[in-house]
Formats: sequence, C-alpha cells, structure tokens
Amino acid sequence: QLQLVESGGGLVQPGGSLRLSCVASGRSLDFYAIGWFRQAPGQAREEVSCFSPIDGSKWYEDSVKGRFTISRDKDRNTVYLQMTRLMSEDTAIYYCAASLRWAAWTIVRAIPESDYDYWGQGTQVTVSS
Repeated sequence: QLQLVESGGGLVQPGGSLRLSCVASGRSLDFYAIGWFRQAPGQAREEVSCFSPIDGSKWYEDSVKGRFTISRDKDRNTVYLQMTRLMSEDTAIYYCAASLRWAAWTIVRAIPESDYDYWGQGTQVTVSS
C-alpha cells in the first residue's frame, strides 16, 4: 500500500515562493505517475501538474505554466512542486496523488482524476499580504 504525505505549505506574500513535498512510503514512486492538485474554498479540485516516471515527461495547467515546476528525488522517494511568483489565486489546499496505470505512459495532458489510486491528506497554501 502506497502512502503519500504532503508538507511545505504555509503563508506567503504575493510574488513569493514555496516548495511542496510529497513523500511516499510503502512502495517506490518509480511505479507511479504523480499529480499535484489544488482545491480552493467553494471550488472544484483541479489538477495543476503531473509527472511520469517512465520518461520524466510533465504537464502543467496553463495558469501555473512557467511558475510551477514538478520534480522527483528518487533517493528520497519524494516528488516536489516548486511554486514561484505566487498569486492570491494560488491559495488552496494542495494534494499529491499517485496513478499506477499511467506510470508507463508519456504525459502530454492532465491525467484523469479518476485514474489516481492514492491521495495524500493535503497541505494548505495561502498567498496573502
């Protein structure tokens, strides 16, 4: 059983940066595609980025493209989401998720939310002055 734990959220001023971590235990992330999602109050959960371990391919939602970077540390079994030039609209709870079925595929678009098998508990990101 794969377990995911997010951390790194907090309060940051507009224009600032945060790095979120998604630490996996139980299984290697080599076998899972990883996605980052966020959910703002009163809004639906949306996928902001995903990553495939088979070739390192990545996808980003348009509003975060050029500001967010997804990466993986194999030795630490951890996936990161580096967030820069943060805006108030980025305020949300951020979740990481793992998909077994997409691990062997090149990522060219968002992975359907229903295709994720494991989820973390989330970490709050608040962008405010």
